[in-house]
Amino acid sequence: MDSWDEVRTAYQVARMGTVSGAADVLGVHHATVIRHIDALEGKLGAKLFQRHARGYTATEAGEDLLRVAKATDDQFSQLEGRIKGSGSEVSGELVITSLESMARLLSPILADFQAQYPDVIVRYLTGTRLFRLEYGEAHVALRAGPRPQELDNVVQSLGLLRLGLFASPAYIERYGMPSGEDDLANHRFIGPDVERLRAPFIAWMNDNLKPEQIVFRTMDAIATEQAVIAGAGIGFLPLWVKNDHPELQEVVPLRDDWNGKLWLVTHVDLHRTTKVQAFVNFLKERAAADWACP
Repeated sequence: MDSWDEVRTAYQVARMGTVSGAADVLGVHHATVIRHIDALEGKLGAKLFQRHARGYTATEAGEDLLRVAKATDDQFSQLEGRIKGSGSEVSGELVITSLESMARLLSPILADFQAQYPDVIVRYLTGTRLFRLEYGEAHVALRAGPRPQELDNVVQSLGLLRLGLFASPAYIERYGMPSGEDDLANHRFIGPDVERLRAPFIAWMNDNLKPEQIVFRTMDAIATEQAVIAGAGIGFLPLWVKNDHPELQEVVPLRDDWNGKLWLVTHVDLHRTTKVQAFVNFLKERAAADWACP
C-alpha cells in the first residue's frame, strides 16, 4: 500500500478523537483529513471509525490498522532522533536522563555545557522510568546499580553513588541518636514503596529492618530527602546532601555495600557523534573533579 499519508492521518484521528484535532497536528485542512479517511476505508473495504457527535472512535478493523500505524510512527520518531543527533556541530536538541536525586548535581553541569555551546537545546528527563536509548528517547543516560546490559549501548563507569543513613535534628530530638547498627532495630525509617532488590541499599534494608519500621514510603528521591529533613524517619541519602543540609547527621558509619555504581550510557549509533562526544567528555571531566567517587 502506497498510502502512508492516509494511514498517518487515520492514526492522528484515532489519537486526537476528532477531525479538527488531527488536522491541527498534521497542519492540513479538515477536508483533507476526511478525504484521507474516506480513501483509506475505500481501499481497505472496511470502516475504520464510528462517527458520532463527539468525534471518531476506531472500529475493530481500525484498531488493527492503528497498532501498525503507531509502531511505524514510533520508528520514524526514533529515526528522527538519531538523525538529529548525528550532525557534525554541537547544536540542536540534547536529551539527557538520570535519577531525580542527581538533578542538583547534573543541572549546573548542563547549564555550564549550554553556556559553552549556546546552540544546544537541553532536555533533561528524570524519574524512575528507564528511557530507551535504542528507541531514540535520549542521547545520554546516567544510571545507578548493576552494569546496564541492553544491546548496542556503550557503557562507561562514572564512579560510585555513595549513600549514607541520615537523620535530622528534629528526629534525633524526638527519638534519639542510634547508638550503633545494633540499635537501628529501635528506629523509624523512610524507604521505597516497593522492594527493588537491584539497589544495594534496598537489599540491606530488606535484610536488616522489619517492614513495620519503614513508616514513610515513597519512590520519589526529592520526597525522601524532604521527609528526612522533616524528621519523619532515618533515610538513605546521597552524601552530597550534606552540602545543602549540613544539619543532617549520619547516624552510623558508612558501609561500602550501600553504594551503587554510576554508569554513563550512550547508544552505539550516536556515541561517536560530535554533540554526544562533546557532552560525554564535558561530563566526565566535571564528574571526576566535582562529585564522582572512583
